[in-house]
Amino acid sequence: MLYDDIDYKLTWAAMEKLVEKGLVRSIGLSNFNSRQIEDVLSVASIKPTVLQVEGHPYLAQVELLAHCRDLGLVLTAYSPLGSPDRAWKHPEEPVLLQEPVIASLAEKYSKSPAQIILRWQTQRGVVSIPKSVTESRITENIQVFDFTLDAEEMKSITALNKGWRYIVPMIEVEGKLVPRDAGHPHYPFNEPY
Repeated sequence: MLYDDIDYKLTWAAMEKLVEKGLVRSIGLSNFNSRQIEDVLSVASIKPTVLQVEGHPYLAQVELLAHCRDLGLVLTAYSPLGSPDRAWKHPEEPVLLQEPVIASLAEKYSKSPAQIILRWQTQRGVVSIPKSVTESRITENIQVFDFTLDAEEMKSITALNKGWRYIVPMIEVEGKLVPRDAGHPHYPFNEPY
């Protein structure tokens, strides 16, 4: 793997030029923390429209979502179902889609656990990008607009937050698993949000 440490503010300036040339309409950020967002905004002539980050009930991103709302950025969640099929999943790790809170709400609303999670994200104002290759699941994933979770149900799902990141590659250092890229000067996940 080859890394670069070019300042992301320079990359942002180059992306703004693409907008000015009419090659793209909107530009946004991915895997930035609140400080990095502020860094970009301090030099931006074109404001980012979106921030895409990993987001699911085990990683609710509550503070980052509030920060994005304050700035007028849309938060988009990748891995909104907790990536249960990822190759590096630990066998004893809980499966988000099997959480009792989510399962009981799925039963109550006659929905799948995935639909409950996607509805939770929708009600929070988070755009979700669930991965599926199965036509029936793709169809099911959009069928989340015919019910509403009440405030207590929303809180019970948000309370599942454990701060768990699944998509950050880990490596073993001195017998301990650590984020592979944590030493990079622009690594975004060393800060609280």
